[in-house]
Amino acid sequence: MIKLLLIDDHAILRDGMKNIIAIEEDIAVVGELTSGEEILETIETTEPDVILMDINLPDRNGIELTSLVKKSFPKCKVLILTMYKHDEYFMAALKAGADGYLLKDAPSEEVIEAIHAVAEGKSILHPSMAKKLVDYHQKKNQISQNGNDLTDREKDVLICLVEGLSNKDIADRLFISDKTVKIHVSNILKKLQVKSRSQAIIYAVQNQIVPLP
Repeated sequence: MIKLLLIDDHAILRDGMKNIIAIEEDIAVVGELTSGEEILETIETTEPDVILMDINLPDRNGIELTSLVKKSFPKCKVLILTMYKHDEYFMAALKAGADGYLLKDAPSEEVIEAIHAVAEGKSILHPSMAKKLVDYHQKKNQISQNGNDLTDREKDVLICLVEGLSNKDIADRLFISDKTVKIHVSNILKKLQVKSRSQAIIYAVQNQIVPLP
């Protein structure tokens, strides 16, 4: 029997989910919460296998609560059920440790299948969210590859940019002309797929392309 904890501040959705789950012989709702208050106490007493979690809650959002649950009860599975399609929510939920991410427009049978899947230790994503994840990793890998494509001289220039040097200062340090510096900077921006020196600096630091000054 899969023990399920519902966390959503909309009574209609909770009632609807309970009606759907009532048909399932191997899933039982063991608790309901409308906010993150007392979530740890509720998990302690009800011992759910899966938490069906909304993101938009009155006190703390579902992403914060997911992180809290995973740190305190790592074996408890969290399935996000939300209306939010935004990349930032999706990525943040995965980073927080969510085992699945579904949108509220998903068919009821899909939600039931997702509950079974995460209870078995699988990861479940709404089809549109799955595509976002694939696109994200493809872009990340592409940008990472671009970082590796920098020549040694371009990396030297990028180090100077991170240190905050002007084109003239870079030219003096590397014994090249101002014109050559501009060419290197232009090539760096193209290879890193960024639009400005500041974006190049941020990307270089975040991805450890160059050592910190």
